Amino acid sequence: MATFNIKTNRTFTLVRKRAWIITLLVAIGGLWYHKLGLLVIPIMIALSALSFFRGRQWCGNYCPHGSLYDFLALPLSSNKKIPAILKSKVFRALVFAGFGYSMTNKFMKVFPTFGSDMFLDKLGFVFVTTYLMVLIVGGLLSIFISPRAWCQFCPMGTIQTLSYKLGKLLGVAKLTDKKVIVAAQEKCHNCGKCARVCPMQLLPYQEFSDKNQFDNEKCIRCSTCVVNCPAGILSLDTQKEAEIINASTEIEGYEGRQRISAVISKIVQLKDDITEYSFNFKDPQRVDYKPGQFILVKISDYPSMSRAYSISSYDKDGRSLSVTMKNMSDGYGTQIIADTFKVGKKVELEGPMGKELVVDKSVKKVLLIAGGIGITPFRPIVTELLQTKNNIDEIKLIYGVNKQDEFIYDDHFKKLEYEYAKFEYIKVVASDKTWEGKKGFVTNIIQEMELEGYKVYICGPKPMIGPAMKVLKQRNVNEDDIFVESA
Repeated sequence: MATFNIKTNRTFTLVRKRAWIITLLVAIGGLWYHKLGLLVIPIMIALSALSFFRGRQWCGNYCPHGSLYDFLALPLSSNKKIPAILKSKVFRALVFAGFGYSMTNKFMKVFPTFGSDMFLDKLGFVFVTTYLMVLIVGGLLSIFISPRAWCQFCPMGTIQTLSYKLGKLLGVAKLTDKKVIVAAQEKCHNCGKCARVCPMQLLPYQEFSDKNQFDNEKCIRCSTCVVNCPAGILSLDTQKEAEIINASTEIEGYEGRQRISAVISKIVQLKDDITEYSFNFKDPQRVDYKPGQFILVKISDYPSMSRAYSISSYDKDGRSLSVTMKNMSDGYGTQIIADTFKVGKKVELEGPMGKELVVDKSVKKVLLIAGGIGITPFRPIVTELLQTKNNIDEIKLIYGVNKQDEFIYDDHFKKLEYEYAKFEYIKVVASDKTWEGKKGFVTNIIQEMELEGYKVYICGPKPMIGPAMKVLKQRNVNEDDIFVESA
């Protein structure tokens, strides 16, 4: 069963991949050569100085222990929810006080040897034993609980937090601090992906300020949420940069977003792993949306989470709609939906959202490229384009799947192709020896086509989108004429 917390790459730089070597060098090598422990002194100075300006950025980008947790421990970790007690201020204060008391005692025993040949060895050994303790305790916590469990109460993290508070108090950090920012909260899918990948198990999507910044002092600025945001609307920037980004972010297609109370009216199993859910609106009773937009379906209250689904069909009076979901065996959201969504259940929707697949009706030629479940938004799009008056003379739909029994809405598109001369429906199958039609990938079909004058709309899995984009650019299709939405 899928768990809330996701394991994903957190080491985006050479430092983050290799800094763990310093931990082993000091903690293990220092047992024989004590002066290696002196390396900790410049590390403490550096993290204290950096945190004054940028909070706990050291933890997420330069910390040797953090590198060890994220690079070596993560693949082996249980990656469980971190117990609340480890996150509490009281526990953190007790650990910090205990650490301070222990270090003070050790230093008091060492300083009488100041000036002697053994002073540096003894001083270094103090840091060696401390590093070894963190390696053992933090390492065990990282394996049996979560990679960054130690970081919740790490004394060095507390020092950074205190330094950061001073930097904010003096007004310096406000100018230099780079926080996670959201380009526009209207475009957030409320999917919780940023929280599910967060090493510190924070909830960025629920805590953005009115300045679109994530102000939680525990954030280690590691950019894991930025890299993994499905909507691509997160970045790591200063407050001034956040204001510029927000002012320049276009929210067309998202400005009509609203909460909708609905009831599940019908559930249809299209394939073994594909289900269509229909919703009747209750409040408001009518919603305006465009073919190609998507809707958010709430799946959880604590924490509040939704999943984004393209609208597969809709009532022309705007009183209901349907979405098509692929049931992923390892999908956190689809498992909840499969287990709890029944006819008659009250559901909260939010939307409509998006403009990436809202077709420009002023053009003459339209090419739609779908892969797998990515066919969903094209069902209402093609229907609407063919049944309403517009300037479009040619509509081509390329639909690629792995096996021929994976086609959905096949009869619907066949019927439209039969009824409308300007619509061409092209199917391609990647790996099915019994398939007698076109074989290969959507890219094979694109390479054979004359593409001049087409506006191109793509929806499908990322492994399909990348190659399709590459071929289109090789065929000299202007990037401004390509619109993409991942499925």
